Amino acid sequence: MTGDPPGSRTLGVAVVGSAFMGKAHSNAWRNVAAFRPEVPAIERRLLVARDRAATEQAARQFGWAQTAGDWRAVLERDDIDIVDICLPGHLHAEVAIAALAAGKHVLVEKPLANDVAEAEKMLAAATAAQAFGVRSMVGFNYRRVPALALARQLIFSGRLGQVRQIRASYLQDWLVDPASPITWRLRKQTAGSGALGDLGSHAVDQLRFLTGADVHTVSGTLHTFVGERPGPDGPERVNVDDAAWATLQLRGGDHADGAFAALEVSRMTTARKNALRIEVYGSGGALVFDLESLNELWVSEADSGFRRILVTDADQPYLSAWWPPGHTLGWADSFTNQMGDFLVAVAAGTDPVPSFADGLAVQRVLAAVEQSAAQHGQRVSLEER
Repeated sequence: MTGDPPGSRTLGVAVVGSAFMGKAHSNAWRNVAAFRPEVPAIERRLLVARDRAATEQAARQFGWAQTAGDWRAVLERDDIDIVDICLPGHLHAEVAIAALAAGKHVLVEKPLANDVAEAEKMLAAATAAQAFGVRSMVGFNYRRVPALALARQLIFSGRLGQVRQIRASYLQDWLVDPASPITWRLRKQTAGSGALGDLGSHAVDQLRFLTGADVHTVSGTLHTFVGERPGPDGPERVNVDDAAWATLQLRGGDHADGAFAALEVSRMTTARKNALRIEVYGSGGALVFDLESLNELWVSEADSGFRRILVTDADQPYLSAWWPPGHTLGWADSFTNQMGDFLVAVAAGTDPVPSFADGLAVQRVLAAVEQSAAQHGQRVSLEER
């Protein structure tokens, strides 16, 4: 990076990873300037992944200028200012720490790391880099879904009164078939955990985002329904969870101190494709969100029954950049909003959110759920960890 003031020059972007998340992020980098014209100018300079043929194809598809097969290529190039990490969890820490040390702004897909120790090292690196104007963020893209951003506004404004109970579930079905093959997501050494880290991280981040509170205590259960799956060399043991359940108590936040949350995540729920559902119940109202109807927020105030809000109006969160009222957004657009917020912060020289500190906070909750599950559901206090 040069000594130019933030936002005064074109920023070079590199994405590391070209599979599912790499594609979602590449699409967002391609579209962000069109929908967020206030962001600094960027160039999509480098796409990095090991499968060269697939990477070349993805580069042509999403307009990346060059490709590389080794992530270390981003460290050596002065024309790369932003490194976006879309790799399996066990690689997050190494790549992020090296990129921050090289003076690159860093975005890391969720969860921040595979365990608390790695997340702590990443936060230390981010804090050290912050002193030199280097910014970092963890990619919890659902914070940029307009309906969820509106839900946060309603809770923070006190429209629901004192929050008492929250139900957060994230259910998928892609592992229902026991013949589904092993992947990196089913190996603890690469993924850290199973449904807990993959889906639970989103749910826990939403609890913190929507309420402004932290998780105080946890009681959890983990289960693996299918303990062995086809691997490249024959049957392979699955050493992560297929599903997780937890009860959490919150502390802090102006309207959620002492609230309880019920959490359920699973990749084994038949006929559920990508069902993140959040229900918030307060002393003066309630709200319900379902990701499979992501433009809708159902709200009840003063025991009036639920009413549907179609969150597509220009004065609602994130909508001024998009379409006329009633013209809905999709899942991919949350990533475009995410990149826009990240770039605005980089240009302004401010710290984007969610930060690595937020990512570490989520990681500590996930670890507490694992600890509780290992202790047969014994309640774990995060203040004692």
